[in-house]
Amino acid sequence: MKVLTIAGSLRRDSSNTALLRAAASVAPPGMEFRFYEGLARLPHFNPDMDGEGDVPPEPVREWRTAAAAADGVVISSPEYAHGVPGSLKNALDWLVSSGELIDTPVILLNASPSGGSHAQASLAETLTMMSARVLVEASQTEPFLRRKLVPGDALDPATAATVRASLAALASALNAVTTDREG
Repeated sequence: MKVLTIAGSLRRDSSNTALLRAAASVAPPGMEFRFYEGLARLPHFNPDMDGEGDVPPEPVREWRTAAAAADGVVISSPEYAHGVPGSLKNALDWLVSSGELIDTPVILLNASPSGGSHAQASLAETLTMMSARVLVEASQTEPFLRRKLVPGDALDPATAATVRASLAALASALNAVTTDREG
């Protein structure tokens, strides 16, 4: 199971990135995390650069390739002014017309002190409109602050159990997709 992880923050020491890296350590067997780190390189979305027959800019091509190769997606995003960071929304805009996330199971986490419920709701709406399969019951709105990470970016035991349960739900959804394809 190839899982693409996306941190919605561009900060070098992002709590969201730390959360994703720690989540990889509690992932079920067979779940391979691939960390997408190209948000800052993506140009501003412009439909004039994305018409039929147009060759997308190289960072967009790389982004679409990474998204297409994923069986599932985990997004951990901060909340900025009750919304999704512009860089993450921009990345998703680049996938709307090309459809890499159609039917892809997605879970949402965040490291926002407030829990990020506004950003998560907006993100879930955007992803749903893109025909991604947001696993709402497996997504977490509980704040995962850096203080819940122990030295070495491991999760504290209670948080590890919560994240492990979310990832198990993602694995179950991915196994169901595989079974549907084979059956």
